[in-house]
Amino acid sequence: MSRMGDVLAGFHATWEFDSDSVLIRYERGLRAPKLFSALRERRVPFSALERVTLEQGKRGTVVLRAVPRPGADPLTEAADGQLKEACDPYKLVLPGDRELLAEYYADELKGLLTESGPTDRFLVEAPEVPLSFKAYDGKASFDGRTVRFRWFWTGASSAKWKAGDQSFPVSELCGVEWRSPELFEGYLRLRRKGADERPGPADQDPAAVVFGLGYGVVHESLPFAAAVLAAVRGAR
Repeated sequence: MSRMGDVLAGFHATWEFDSDSVLIRYERGLRAPKLFSALRERRVPFSALERVTLEQGKRGTVVLRAVPRPGADPLTEAADGQLKEACDPYKLVLPGDRELLAEYYADELKGLLTESGPTDRFLVEAPEVPLSFKAYDGKASFDGRTVRFRWFWTGASSAKWKAGDQSFPVSELCGVEWRSPELFEGYLRLRRKGADERPGPADQDPAAVVFGLGYGVVHESLPFAAAVLAAVRGAR
């Protein structure tokens, strides 16, 4: 960049540039996406980025967007393309009269991106633990080493009640599957080593919690899934 500490402020986020990374600070307020408020800030190394684009946005705005390399960010890996456009953590929306400035930064960033293709490890830090959230059928918690599900009698199936509350050490897991609560039948499922690769419905699976209206919301369940995924990959 032209100099370290350059700051580009947009709607709901600010990008602060360093010599080898960009610090994205997210706005916390009623109008900001709740996911941004939950993330607060993230430092993204330039080595984690595949490309940068600049495009016209809605209502006279311009959109500066960074695209992470496959496998670089546990949050986008867990989301697996399910995030709504407004919740893209790599998008910076700017007023139209700042298009020339946005174009300058886009060109500067493009010149700093020297790597591409999938990464063999996460390059962006996962959300900090401990984390927890309420699903429709139970409470999920994660302390960095163990995922725990505690069932609610009002929502859990008889199969889950019979199995009892669950604890899953990270060392016993091989992955995480997150289906957005904004889609039909959303859930978070833990993939266990040696388990059936084609498990049954999430509401019958003791290794899963199901979402519902007001339960397992994106800004709570997605950072949780990302933190678990990062821990699982880090334990390999």
